[in-house]
Amino acid sequence: MQDGRFGSALVTGNSSGLGLGLTRVLLEQGAHVYGMSRRGCPEAGVSGDERVDLGDFTATGAAMERLLQGVDSLDLVVLNAGLLGHMQRMQDAPMDELRLLMDVNTFANKVILDALLKHRVRVGQIIAISSGASVSGHAGWSGYSLSKAALNMMMQLYAHEFPEETAINAFAPGLVDTAMQDYLCDEADRESFPVLQRLKAARGTRDMPNPEDAARAILDVLPRLHQTTRGSFVDIRQL
Repeated sequence: MQDGRFGSALVTGNSSGLGLGLTRVLLEQGAHVYGMSRRGCPEAGVSGDERVDLGDFTATGAAMERLLQGVDSLDLVVLNAGLLGHMQRMQDAPMDELRLLMDVNTFANKVILDALLKHRVRVGQIIAISSGASVSGHAGWSGYSLSKAALNMMMQLYAHEFPEETAINAFAPGLVDTAMQDYLCDEADRESFPVLQRLKAARGTRDMPNPEDAARAILDVLPRLHQTTRGSFVDIRQL
């Protein structure tokens, strides 16, 4: 990383939303960007892009093997890919959905991190995109909150395994106007889960930026995470 800009980056979930926003901004800044997503990245400038279902750990591991060929260092790794699931009471959450959310939101990232360690890729900074829902415990978030809370702890554990020069954190990016908000603001039951009222009110305001504006804000603050406790959960709204 030079002058606060990243020369190389791996972004998962780069086909849409925040992952695509980060990819576009990084490309604008001249970075070599690698990506992994189920649908593939629409940006032609990506250096390496793998289409893979991150819930399939074998396929994810194979994709990492291909991506890392000839790669000995990365300035930034963003573990962004994830699923929301449904807003519902815990007692109504099907076990199959909970398992899927844990697989994609948490354990797929273990496959990726293990590949980086196995190949001894020098990594300047790793952030796992988490959420305020990982610590707030509001009604309705069910499997999403569970999986993101587990992700927070997983990053804390991996902080003991990556070299000390690697900044590593779970990172909540704040509200971002993505397709996920279509469901949360327009389809989910706001009467049963009042926290959604705040999301509805924020949409279309500065409190919920589009993915590219959110990406710029994230990339601007990432250098500051080098001064935070390795493995800790950091919320951009508290920086």
